[in-house]
This record gives sequence, structure tokens and C-alpha cells, in this order.
Amino acid sequence: MAPQDIARLQSQAERITTPCGAGHMVWHAWGSGRPLVLLHGGSGSWTHWLRNIEPLVAVGRRVIAADLPGFGDSAVPATGSDADALPEPLQAGLAHIVGDAAVDVAGFSFGGMTAGLWAQRFPARVARLVVVGAPGLGLFAQRPVDLSPWRHLDDEAQRDAVHRANLAALMLHDPQAIDATALALHKANVVRDRMKGRSLARTDALARALQQALCPVWAIYGEQDALYRGRMDEVRARLQTARDFRGMTVVPGAGHWVQYERPEAFNAALLAVLD
Repeated sequence: MAPQDIARLQSQAERITTPCGAGHMVWHAWGSGRPLVLLHGGSGSWTHWLRNIEPLVAVGRRVIAADLPGFGDSAVPATGSDADALPEPLQAGLAHIVGDAAVDVAGFSFGGMTAGLWAQRFPARVARLVVVGAPGLGLFAQRPVDLSPWRHLDDEAQRDAVHRANLAALMLHDPQAIDATALALHKANVVRDRMKGRSLARTDALARALQQALCPVWAIYGEQDALYRGRMDEVRARLQTARDFRGMTVVPGAGHWVQYERPEAFNAALLAVLD
């Protein structure tokens, strides 16, 4: 998408605010029909789903994409600094938007872990859950992903070089996928990340939550996800301990940010679950 297409998509959204901490949580909604809630990854915003929103709206879904508390344009939660602090403001905010109706939820990375905790804590809210590239499975990286600092750099070109390197290290597998749009979205998102000290991703918090969640659960992962490269069988085995696990799709040639890098394959996999 070109910058004008991103602006057009944002201009078409219904912007909704709900209480969060000392301020508001910001949501964007498009379309009509059965609600599908999208939760972005860490250091992200609703733009993590940039290449997926319109195809989902086109099949008759009301797409509701959150800026999670502490990210994007949303205020930090009243307490806590990790995924376990977010189910309550999510629950309260969505009650304002759709009432008590159960909704489908797809959560990417940190948002997938958040979604699992939400489904565990508020079982009547989540009808179907799709976790995408989510951590919190108790599988510890054999080679931790090292991200380089950038805030100390004054030169924009130097900052951009570090951001590109970090996108390559964690988010995107194919260097060609690190295009101008990916870089612009990443730059805009990381400066608004105010949730410091997150550690639940390095535990089995999601795996334990899914063992108690009542809803059916699916998973979509990029084959080359930097968190689990070469370990997809182990990921599947951990997810299969969920109370109602229905299946896992591995998207070939995609990295962690699978829905951006391989949007057609990802959208097809997600729509197959939601159909």
C-alpha cells in the first residue's frame, strides 16, 4: 500500500474511544456484519493489520482493530505493564462497542498472548480465537533475537538503518518485504510503545490460558518466524494442549509478521477458519 492508501483506509474507519487508565483506548472499525476483533503485536498498533483489513471487510465482516493499552494512540492501562493487564480494558471497551455479543478474535504475537488471556478470563466474550505468531508457549529461543537500540541516534538515516536491521532480525524473513511501508509503520509504532518490562512472552502464559479457554482455537505462524524457526512441530505440540485446539497453518516463506509479509496466504488461512 502506498501512503495515500493508508491514509484512505484510516479515513474510512470509525474511530472509537473507550476508557482506559487515565485516558482512552482507541479502536478503529470498518464494515458491517459479524465482528472480528484484531489485536496487534508488541511495539505495534492497528497498522500491523494493514494488508488484511480490506479483504476481511470484503467478505462481510465488521473489522474492529484495537490500539492496545500502552501502544499506538491508547493510554497505558490503570495497572500493570504486560499482557495480563489488558483483558479488563479490552472487555470494558468492547462492551461499549458491541454489547455482550461473543466475537471472533485474532491476535498477533503479543496480541495473541493477550487474546488467550482474554478468552480465559472472559469466556463468554470470545467465540473463536486465532493466535498468530504468538509467544508465551514455554518454548525458549535457542538463539534469542537481539534487537539494536535506536533512541540514542540523532541521525535519521542511522535510525532507519537500525529499524531495518530490527525488522530483518524479528519481523520479516524476506529482505524484499522490508519495504518503505513496513519501515514507515514500524517507525511510527515503536516510538509510541509505553509498555515497558514485558516478560510474559518468555513464559508459558499463553499455553496455560488456552488449556482453560472454552472457545475453539486455531493458529497461524510463518514458517520462518524468528521466534520458532525450525521448531514448528514443537509449537504445534504446545498448542495442541489447548482445551479445544482445531488446527494450525504454517505459511511458507513468511517470518513473524506473517500477515504483512504473505497477506494473500494469511488472509486465505484466516478466512478458512472464519468461514
